[in-house]
Amino acid sequence: MAEKRVKTTRKKALLIILSAAVLILLFIMARGIFLPGTEYDLSTSDGREAYLNSLGWEIDKDTETFRTVVVPDKLDGIMAQYNRMQQAQGYDLEQHLGESCSQYSYELKNYTDSEGTVIVTLYIQDGELIAADIHSTAVNGFMHGLKKNENH
Repeated sequence: MAEKRVKTTRKKALLIILSAAVLILLFIMARGIFLPGTEYDLSTSDGREAYLNSLGWEIDKDTETFRTVVVPDKLDGIMAQYNRMQQAQGYDLEQHLGESCSQYSYELKNYTDSEGTVIVTLYIQDGELIAADIHSTAVNGFMHGLKKNENH
């Protein structure tokens, strides 16, 4: 009888370990699905361009600007609004308060819904995208996430 309990306990332990492994694997896969850009080398200009191309955006690489920026220690006012847009895309600047990151900006060549200049900005830390937006430089401009809508 004790031998049967040991076999049952071993089976349960094995099932728990396998279940945990499957959950970890699903989490890793989901992170790649819900945080786009993770499969591209965003530390290179070609990697950033390939990533944006995969979303349907064409950039003018000659307009690339780079600077190092620091995420504020507190997100309030306009920064809180900006972070809500980031959270809708699967990013969260709350996880990076007070940290520095690389900011890359490019003019978009195929944003057809605007007469003025439209810029895409990527915020990258340790090769991972932590925030991004598309915005117009017009006085009454706009800002939205990276997803390309049918009317852009």
